Amino acid sequence: MSQPNPTMTPTIGVFDSGFGGLTVLRALLQRIPQAQFAFIGDTARLPYGSKSRRTIARYATQSAQFLVREQGAQYLVIACNTASALALDAIQDAVSVPVLGVIEPGASAARAASRTGDVLVIATDATVHSHAYAAACRALGLRALEKACPLLVPLVEEGWTDHPVTAEVVRIYLDELLAEAETQGLNPDTLVLGCTHYPLLRPLIARSVPHGMQVIDSAEAAAETAARLFLHLDSQIPIQHPSEERSPTAQVRCFATDSVEKFERLGSRFLNRPVGKVELVDLGG
Repeated sequence: MSQPNPTMTPTIGVFDSGFGGLTVLRALLQRIPQAQFAFIGDTARLPYGSKSRRTIARYATQSAQFLVREQGAQYLVIACNTASALALDAIQDAVSVPVLGVIEPGASAARAASRTGDVLVIATDATVHSHAYAAACRALGLRALEKACPLLVPLVEEGWTDHPVTAEVVRIYLDELLAEAETQGLNPDTLVLGCTHYPLLRPLIARSVPHGMQVIDSAEAAAETAARLFLHLDSQIPIQHPSEERSPTAQVRCFATDSVEKFERLGSRFLNRPVGKVELVDLGG
């Protein structure tokens, strides 16, 4: 694994199959404000969830190689739960820089938060069917019950993040999940948001969970883990606490393989700042 030049401003590459991973980038910006960031959303080939593991690995490694070879990324954050679940090993084999996914940080944050050792995970169909969160939690001594919530992503992209319809959908999903947990004899006290779209629903979800249940934002967990890892690897990287004032503003370049207008329109909701001009790139078939 190559080591970055400590005299240079670090470049951190962030990859997602779409633009939900901008929530991870937003959390990274709060912690590493003086880095340069390159984000790519493989919007021409989403959703990844309907693809085979081999195809997902090929698509994800192409994006990773673009960030490393063409944008000079010295670190990679895979801000995509499906790619983290199904292609992380392939990505690590394809590039020579440190690579971090979002699933293990989310599981670790759940381990730190849970007192009962029983946690719930809501995610997309593809992530749930991979059982990656269940495996990561099991490795940490947790019992995890996962549930696919396919209606939440389109509701977020519609902008209905605090809408009565979304609140009702969340309530139904959580009621079903809690009922299943009771049937299995679990006593969950922690809920993991296992999709990068879901942080936009965190206030609504927090109002919907039982009193005292901790809600883990996997985007925040991944960014916190990334900041610690990158600082460990390169002591020149300036790390800030998210509550501190961010100065100067980090440099961000965004790329997409299709639908740049949609990316520019919706991306600011996820990044909580204008995404600027999104550049169109062709990664091949």
